[in-house]
Amino acid sequence: TMQTKFEPVMSSSATLPGQIVQPSAAADRHRVMRNTYMLLALSLLPTIAGAWIGMQLNFFAAFVAHPVATPLLMFAAMMGTMFVVQRLRNSSWGVAALFVFTFIAGVFLTPILTIAAGLRNGGQLVGIAGGMTAVIFFGMAAIATISKKDFSFMRNFLWVGLLLLVVAMLANLFFQVPAASLALSGVAVLLFSGFVLYDLSNIVNGGETNYVMATLNIFLDLYNIFVSLLNLLMAFSGQRD
Repeated sequence: TMQTKFEPVMSSSATLPGQIVQPSAAADRHRVMRNTYMLLALSLLPTIAGAWIGMQLNFFAAFVAHPVATPLLMFAAMMGTMFVVQRLRNSSWGVAALFVFTFIAGVFLTPILTIAAGLRNGGQLVGIAGGMTAVIFFGMAAIATISKKDFSFMRNFLWVGLLLLVVAMLANLFFQVPAASLALSGVAVLLFSGFVLYDLSNIVNGGETNYVMATLNIFLDLYNIFVSLLNLLMAFSGQRD
């Protein structure tokens, strides 16, 4: 069952007659990492489903008709679902809530995918953005896993950067400056690449012991990297008819 397959990791000890075996912190961290990777892969399915449904229902029209209100409503829906995931993170319902969140995130991809579909090389650019995102993920995973270095010192810098980026993006919703959008996308790629390294290092070094929250964090990192890369690729390499 889902409850058994993704049982939250808790430290435990095994006792044999005349012997006490200490908990294996390394084994616990490995289990969290394994479950995180598995759940991250599964979370792509509702994301793809949400993007497909959003395009079939022409959700892009809502963004055109209400270019400020619709993104704000979607952002509020994602934030609300994230709160639910956090509250349910220690049960299998947390996994279900995570899938709901990734589905909503997929629907939120509708505008940029619709624009990409209108380009002659749009499909290629989506593939390149996905491939580059994967390269960044595996590169950061290799650094975090092989070096086992604690990158927690990056935390304050990353969160301050994220706060400034969100404020700037919200401001650009109203001003709609194309150059600012591209600059923010470039900053987002660098910032969330740093978050990937930080979040993976946090698992490797035992700072994050809940695979649901670990998956949510890494999913958000990769999601923002993908969107930002695709935005940059379409701006500089998009071929219009």
